Amino acid sequence: MTNTKPKDINADVVEVKEPLPTWRYALLIGISACFLLFQLYIALVRPLDRWLQVPYHLCFGLLATFMFKPMASKCKKKSTKALGWLYDGILVIMLIYIAYYFTTNLEYLQNRIYNVDTMSSADLIAAYAIVFVVMEAVRRTMGLNLFLFICFFIAYAFLGQKISGIFKFRGMSWQGFGEVMVMDVNGILGSPLTASMNTLFYFLIFGAFFSVCGGGQVLIDLGMKLSDKTVGGPAKAAVLSSGLMGMISGSAVANVSTTGVMTIPLMKKSGYEPHQAASIEAVASTGGQIMPPIMGVGAFIMAEMIGVSYLKIAAAALIPALAYYGSVFLLVHFLAKRKAMVSADESVKYVSDPVLPRLYQLFPIVALVAIILKGGSLTRAALVGTVLAIGVSFISKKTRMSFKQLVDAALDGIKQAANITIPTAACGIMIGIVVQSGVANKLTKIIANTGNSNIALALVFAMAGCLLLGMALPTVAAYLIANILFGTTLINLGIPALPANMFIFYFGVVAQITPPVCLASFTAAGIAGASSWKTGWTAFGYAFVAFLVPYVFVFQPEILLIEGTLLDTAFAVAVLSYGIIFLAAGVTGYLFVPVDNFFIRALFFITAISIIIPHALISIVGGTVGAALIGVFYVLSKKYKRVSVMA
Repeated sequence: MTNTKPKDINADVVEVKEPLPTWRYALLIGISACFLLFQLYIALVRPLDRWLQVPYHLCFGLLATFMFKPMASKCKKKSTKALGWLYDGILVIMLIYIAYYFTTNLEYLQNRIYNVDTMSSADLIAAYAIVFVVMEAVRRTMGLNLFLFICFFIAYAFLGQKISGIFKFRGMSWQGFGEVMVMDVNGILGSPLTASMNTLFYFLIFGAFFSVCGGGQVLIDLGMKLSDKTVGGPAKAAVLSSGLMGMISGSAVANVSTTGVMTIPLMKKSGYEPHQAASIEAVASTGGQIMPPIMGVGAFIMAEMIGVSYLKIAAAALIPALAYYGSVFLLVHFLAKRKAMVSADESVKYVSDPVLPRLYQLFPIVALVAIILKGGSLTRAALVGTVLAIGVSFISKKTRMSFKQLVDAALDGIKQAANITIPTAACGIMIGIVVQSGVANKLTKIIANTGNSNIALALVFAMAGCLLLGMALPTVAAYLIANILFGTTLINLGIPALPANMFIFYFGVVAQITPPVCLASFTAAGIAGASSWKTGWTAFGYAFVAFLVPYVFVFQPEILLIEGTLLDTAFAVAVLSYGIIFLAAGVTGYLFVPVDNFFIRALFFITAISIIIPHALISIVGGTVGAALIGVFYVLSKKYKRVSVMA
């Protein structure tokens, strides 16, 4: 068997490398340059009035999106292509009108009193133009799931008075709907889109340049090298490299596509079954969205929504993320031991250039984290990191890019940033309707009445809702909707804002590996040549700890570093780590020796849950049973080894 060489990330910078007509490529460059210059102006020169910069950001993002993914690209005949371009031309005119409206009506908008002044014809035209172009962008780029979901909310807004039951409300008029969508702080131009403008744009640009300027490859190679000589090394390398790369990319599917092409073949060669290799990669890649320092883009929006610093959110996420990756790492180790894999197998050795001489390429991410830790703004940190990533790339001939490659990298970053404007704007439609109709308060009443104000039951309801949303929608959209539907409910039941938001964020993320719709698992299965369905359920089992940790940090906020002493946190971490051992043993069927008995494996699960549950008596009983299990199976392992030697 041959050794595996790393994939060159620079080899496939962006989707726009596909052949494009010169005029369209030039147009994309022009639009992207204007978008970038606008964002740099409000970040480095001076911010504009809110009524200008947020709509401009939206218009630039939608304009770039329509040009990156035009209607004509799906048309095969010349006649239909012409109609496609005509349609996009109309959309562009609408975007120009929207920008013109906000520019010429700035003083009026600044002095307008919400819910008192009536909506003029110009106001309504602009409002419904924004709703239309946002919905078209959702349909074109985010798929029918989110589009139909928003349509359901819009129908509810107008027909709420016609339904019966607790969700009945007075409904919204055409004028009222338009005002909520555009003039309300909870509408399209609200906090999520503001977070996209103020923070997400710059971090997505940084991520695009960091990935293609050598830093991304170093993270992957570093993870692969660290586990090269251990038992089950390729799987451990997948966990490390996907976790390291996931800190930057923040996208489960993109992470699988980048690291999976290297790690999955190595895992299969070392003895993992195809569905196991795909599941390990999917679980490891998904965890990148909850791993500081960058996490998924939803974390930046969380900071904006609940009004706390991103640094506090990143700090709170650290221990749960380490628990997640620690459990996956232990799980692949147990699997390797169960399969009696050998270490340092030359047939699955990962070959790459020496990592140590290239560690300087990680300087941009080190600088970014240092700026954040020192209290610098997120925007400044991302901009400095981007400049350093470009500068560092020129040190080596292998990472030095031509002007066209730099342009394509910038186009990729602009495309990602433009795509984020869509769910953040679209969710504003639903947020405005939910706030106006009082759905969140009604959900609180239902859960309180059903569970008699039982917080545990409320958490189960919220978990189910977040998983359903996360299966159908992108993580950002799922978090934003869950925040409005369930976040308020949990907070009203006495859970602090940060644990409540982290809870729904976690389940929005792990939905990416939860059947029946688990995009990260399906992507990994395609690379591994494994059954998508089997991979999905296997990944679900491998990530089981992610379904328990959120409950732990709700009842034990010490794990989020927001309450208690250092000793309290250390004790909570020790208990969680102890329980994770038995979770991994139950999933893999291994604890010093292979365990195939169903009832014993079930006992492992029960023991793990008993230890992790934040109840003193139950934890003591679970810990005692766990200690007995470790003692028994350690003694059995000695006999097992003697029998193996004699055989």
